[in-house]
Amino acid sequence: MALCLVSVLSTVGCAGYQIGPHAMYRSDIRTVYVPVARNDTFRHDLGVRLTEAVNREIEQRTPYKVTGDPTADSTLTVRFLTETKRVLTETSGDDPRALDAVVSVQATWLDRSGQVLMQNQLLPDNSLAFTFSQSGRLVPEAGQSVETELQDAIDDLATRIVSNMEMRW
Repeated sequence: MALCLVSVLSTVGCAGYQIGPHAMYRSDIRTVYVPVARNDTFRHDLGVRLTEAVNREIEQRTPYKVTGDPTADSTLTVRFLTETKRVLTETSGDDPRALDAVVSVQATWLDRSGQVLMQNQLLPDNSLAFTFSQSGRLVPEAGQSVETELQDAIDDLATRIVSNMEMRW
């Protein structure tokens, strides 16, 4: 009798805990609508490329389902703010030898009622959006291009954005 009572009490005490990788995500959200990222830069395809990378990350790493329906449980809006490249070193003929490619985006994740769902950081100035920046170094002499480095930065940004969709411990 005592053994039965102890086993029942131990399972009741753990009723609020979740186990497994899906325990890191909100249980009240099942679907995420990700519209094509708005692009404020001169490179026309960055928004589409980032949207594809974010959708892929959400599908692979989270229990959420990406949908094309704007009435989904939540909406993740991403906006490209800047895309720049800086010359780090030059040859004696002023040809770039090493460059940094830097992109920055804003991301906002809201539920249907407009409540902010990204909660891993404090938002400055009561803003609804997080700002993410990613840089990458490229060496044209070694055959690297700005486009391949931008794609690496976009993939890293997508990973960071989706990581911020995890619940706070």
